[in-house]
Amino acid sequence: MRSAPARIGSGRRRTGPAPRAVIDASIAMKWLVEEEGTAQALALRGAYGKLIAPDLLVPECANVLWKKTKRGEVLPQEARLMARLLSSAEIELVGTRSFLEAATRMAIDLDHPACDCMYLALAMEQDCTLVTADAGFVEKVRTKGTPRMQKSVASLSEAAGPDLRERTPPRRGRKKREGAARGR
Repeated sequence: MRSAPARIGSGRRRTGPAPRAVIDASIAMKWLVEEEGTAQALALRGAYGKLIAPDLLVPECANVLWKKTKRGEVLPQEARLMARLLSSAEIELVGTRSFLEAATRMAIDLDHPACDCMYLALAMEQDCTLVTADAGFVEKVRTKGTPRMQKSVASLSEAAGPDLRERTPPRRGRKKREGAARGR
């Protein structure tokens, strides 16, 4: 795999106040590694005025880069470059203490890993939407979550809109794996 375009900053300019969104590691990794949904994930940079993530995003992405290197999907020097690109991305990183209890409660209620619930808890705390490429998590929130949780999550294809869904290139011979963007 080859890295995505080097500029992963703010994207196009907007006028007036723009919406905010929380992104997770599944989105950030699509900025770095070209895979299904990369065009949609890159478009989010211009669609939202401010991207936010728990500081958990950084070690999660580093772990995915390590796993991709171990599997031979990226070269070590590519992984290091991707880490540098991520560290310069225009994402506001937020400490997790203020929503740790809420994320733990969600993890128990949804029967889902707390790491993923941290992103949703931040979105709810910030009164914005979590955009994720983790279809399994979106489905679980929609079937088991409270109405407020359900309102606070969107899949990548929903957030990107119909124009980008049509332009996303089809996968080339790779088997779809749930959670692949997280390296699981």
